[in-house]
Amino acid sequence: MLNSSRQSCVWTFLLCLLGVFAGSTAQAQTESALDRTLSHVDLGVSGVGEFTRDVSGTNYLGVPLTQSAANTFGALVTVRYTKSPWVGVEFNYGYSRYTQHYFSNGSEAYLFGGVQTNNSEYTLGYVAHPRHQFFGMQPFFGGGVGLLAFKPTSGGGQALQRQPAGVYYYNVGVEKQITQHFGVRGLFRQQFYLAPDFYQNYLTIQKYTSTIQPGAGFYLRF
Repeated sequence: MLNSSRQSCVWTFLLCLLGVFAGSTAQAQTESALDRTLSHVDLGVSGVGEFTRDVSGTNYLGVPLTQSAANTFGALVTVRYTKSPWVGVEFNYGYSRYTQHYFSNGSEAYLFGGVQTNNSEYTLGYVAHPRHQFFGMQPFFGGGVGLLAFKPTSGGGQALQRQPAGVYYYNVGVEKQITQHFGVRGLFRQQFYLAPDFYQNYLTIQKYTSTIQPGAGFYLRF
């Protein structure tokens, strides 16, 4: 009877050890898989200049119109997942504020003082990091598509409506990893989109413009 009780205790103890070992192994595997996934992810924050090309056309009244966006400075936040040097994706959120002007024959024909606008970017794209480095810097390039959201401000937006616009972009740049989790990045981007008219037919010229964005910042790798 005593031996049977001892055997039962031994088996219970062994089963408990097995359960603890199995649980620890599963947890270690889960943490290891998570660590491997996060090691491919980085979060970048950059300051970018924004220089937009003027575009000209004729509105529905036959009035020649030139649309000009003031140069400005904005911010760009990028989350990247890089599986391999040639396989990677990125999500971008950008923000800037500037004033949009509408000129005819050299003078501001409509909306005197311009339209002060908040501009937000939401884009998804491909990114590659070639294996070869240049002067100790890792190059990258890519491109993608998404949405720009033009939102006139409450103070200087002339009470106009917000307006979305499709956008596509490309980017090139270099980066340098300083520590295991921190690096610096320089970049050049260009966006292409339909010039906003804020749903006002007298501002509509149906012309595509582009914005170039040189920038620099840092990234954090998990």
